[in-house]
Amino acid sequence: MRTVEVVSHNPAWKMIFQTEASLVKEALGETVMAVHHIGSTAIPDIHAKPIIDLLVKVQCMTQVDARSSSMEQLGYEVMGEFGISGRRFFFKNNRNDVRTHHIHIFNHSSAQVKRHLAFRDYMIAHPTDAKQYSDLKHQLAHQYPTNIDGYMDGKDSFIKAIDVKAVQWNALQTVPQSEP
Repeated sequence: MRTVEVVSHNPAWKMIFQTEASLVKEALGETVMAVHHIGSTAIPDIHAKPIIDLLVKVQCMTQVDARSSSMEQLGYEVMGEFGISGRRFFFKNNRNDVRTHHIHIFNHSSAQVKRHLAFRDYMIAHPTDAKQYSDLKHQLAHQYPTNIDGYMDGKDSFIKAIDVKAVQWNALQTVPQSEP
């Protein structure tokens, strides 16, 4: 049984991400195209479970599968797709068996890459929505302190609504501006 812990934003999370990203790049080799900090720890000033989420964009998933033992040497548990087709999911716990990192690996062409980055970027650019998300997470953590499924289910409709906004917002960010 995992405890649902939501804490205030920690500025050290950025450095923790950078350190882990370097290790993951080395472990997975040249197939890695980019490593992004995603999830609530990547969004300033909101409450989050103190678990660093890394999104790794790769050229070849077969190479990732071939290097799973390198990830195990870093302390990660290999979970396969773990409910999302085309993903490779890994997690790491500390010595006290408390979760510290999640790694979500997708092929560079996966729509999941755009979705995760759009969500993160939208939340950073829209602090009012980010605050609502933070408040919801805090409330759900108190409501479901030992029920991770209840906590996740409670966030689902909010996340889906933000996903829609984020995709629309992101499309506007990438539209080339015509000259006057």
